[in-house]
Amino acid sequence: MKLVRKEKFIYEIPIDKELGMRVPGLVFASEDMIESIETEGVLQQVANAATLPGIQKASIAMPDIHYGYGLPIGGVVATDVDEGVITPGGVGFDINCGVRLITFDISIDDLNVDLESLAKKLYRNIPCGVGEGGKIKVKKQELKQVLKKGARWAVENGFGNERDLEATESYGFLASADPEAVSNKAYERGYDQLGTLGSGNHFVEIGCVETILNKDVAEKWGLFEKQLTLLIHTGSRGLGHQVCTDFLGIFEKSLLKYGISVPDKQLACAPVKSPEGNKYLAALSCAANFAWANRQILMHLSIETIMEVLNISRKLLNPRLVYDVAHNIVKFERYEIDGKERLLAVHRKGATRALPPNHEELPDMYKDTGQPVIIPGDMGRYSYLLVGGKKAEELSFNSACHGAGRKLSRHKAIKMAQDRNIAEELKLKGIFVISRGKRTLKEEMPEAYKDVSDVVDVVDYLDIAKKVLKLRPLCVIKG
Repeated sequence: MKLVRKEKFIYEIPIDKELGMRVPGLVFASEDMIESIETEGVLQQVANAATLPGIQKASIAMPDIHYGYGLPIGGVVATDVDEGVITPGGVGFDINCGVRLITFDISIDDLNVDLESLAKKLYRNIPCGVGEGGKIKVKKQELKQVLKKGARWAVENGFGNERDLEATESYGFLASADPEAVSNKAYERGYDQLGTLGSGNHFVEIGCVETILNKDVAEKWGLFEKQLTLLIHTGSRGLGHQVCTDFLGIFEKSLLKYGISVPDKQLACAPVKSPEGNKYLAALSCAANFAWANRQILMHLSIETIMEVLNISRKLLNPRLVYDVAHNIVKFERYEIDGKERLLAVHRKGATRALPPNHEELPDMYKDTGQPVIIPGDMGRYSYLLVGGKKAEELSFNSACHGAGRKLSRHKAIKMAQDRNIAEELKLKGIFVISRGKRTLKEEMPEAYKDVSDVVDVVDYLDIAKKVLKLRPLCVIKG
């Protein structure tokens, strides 16, 4: 696959007419990253996505890019709503997998308990693991309300407050949700999974602010060094997975119906405004709303646990949601293309929305700074909080990276960690990790991921999103 360096950290895959590319591919990465990216087969996936009908400007790859289903993880594709297509392969199976950051008015110097006891209590109180159900069980009519209202349903049922909704992307719900578009099988997988973490790279992490990198923004957001923090990373669980599975089959048939040709069936798609496209968007929105309700409930459960273990009142702890961002989603957004404003279906798969200052979709609390952009690292190193940059709209449809990005497949990670005790290694670093799955810690060991600092350096240099602070993990719960 031909790759041309355009400028520092920006590489282009030129249009290949034989492949059917309609736009070039654009890869944001350092030279060191490019070396590994070129051997992983992901550039072919970037080029394949460039063949989608109605695609605008470029098929984009973030520095945390790695191989995925259809579109690579770390991919961004924007299609014209009137003339283009929508594709489940551009979102992924874990619809609205995302992350939220919560801060507390307490320094780690003031903690009066050992972190291991806090980790154990969180593990007991937060259901985690493959297919694991939780204490919150709803019937179909109630689940329909969750799918329509998203995080608001959780707040109305005592899991949080109105301010939490303001600090959530899209205020925690997509209005295009239609519960009738969701299959019975998807409903069955969602009845007992509200307030559950899941497995794989999902986590609940207690940490602290390690280093302030932008003092002005940090002060405006009420953040300080050594501040206790909470990160929650999970998505729509089995319900979202089933929605994706259901529509992959439907969209494969749509290729023939609408005369669409794609080089990879994993990019099966349908016109955005077709009956199939509308129904997928309605079901995807339901799954996204489920995920926002799920993270809202998990935040409540985590805060209650912290209050109990620290023996501190909510008033003194003062938990505050900084922001909640989606990583796997389609959003309708307006951009200027060739001098004309157009409504686009922006597919973000393993990518984070990153709005600049004064964007109309920002809540008042972030109008003058830009949107908080949360970039988790791995459980042994760092995570970052950034803010939407001035070049995000021009370069990437207001999108940034979403994490460190895998460097090793799960199989390779397990093989490398075969005779190691990852939990003990992390404990020696002062990080307490508890996992339900026997293989999870090996699959998710720090070496399985790129160094998130290298990934963040790229988007910071390009002014897609700028660094605000660095977070350090203290204890981590995984499925």
